[in-house]
Amino acid sequence: MSFGDPNNPYGPPPQQPPTAPPQGPPGYGYPQAPPTVPPQGYGYPQQPAYPGYPVGNMMQPTMPGLLTTARVFLFIISAVQILGALVWFYVAAFVSDVSDAADRYSTSSDDPFSSFSDGAGIASGVIVLFALIAAGLAALSIILGVKFSKGGQGVRITTVIYGALGGIVGLIALFAGLDSGLASAILFPLIWVVFAAIITAAPVVPSGTAWFARPRY
Repeated sequence: MSFGDPNNPYGPPPQQPPTAPPQGPPGYGYPQAPPTVPPQGYGYPQQPAYPGYPVGNMMQPTMPGLLTTARVFLFIISAVQILGALVWFYVAAFVSDVSDAADRYSTSSDDPFSSFSDGAGIASGVIVLFALIAAGLAALSIILGVKFSKGGQGVRITTVIYGALGGIVGLIALFAGLDSGLASAILFPLIWVVFAAIITAAPVVPSGTAWFARPRY
């Protein structure tokens, strides 16, 4: 009788395959698996990437069309004022040269050349003052136009006052042009009055008021 026969009742019992140990709850010494978190999808509120900045993804408001037009008009007026200041400076320099030439030809204080020289000197100083005023108004026009994007109530009120004063000056020049009857004396003041009216009205209408009163971050 052979012990190698699997049907031999006197042989060794057949070997059983090893069984896996029973699975139990992990205890001390076993790594803990991290809990699974369901991905955020439909039905889950999305958290912002930067909680401290809730308006980071909000669209920036755009400037109303009437304010944009008033801003362009301010830049155009500033260009005219700069040209006017340059012309006034040139005229003042020319009058000053004439005054110096008359002073060279004068022989005494009673000489006509001396009186002309004094008058030309005073006129030159007044013209320089006009040139400085024009240059200052040009700078104000540029500053107001630039400040439209981020300015507040101070810029709004200054623009309204500036436009109203410009409109008054334009109306005076327009009435003077109507009395003269010259087309050129009427056209330029009329354009000036229209520009001033738009500059004055743009910050006053509801869209302009809301623009200057908007929150800034």
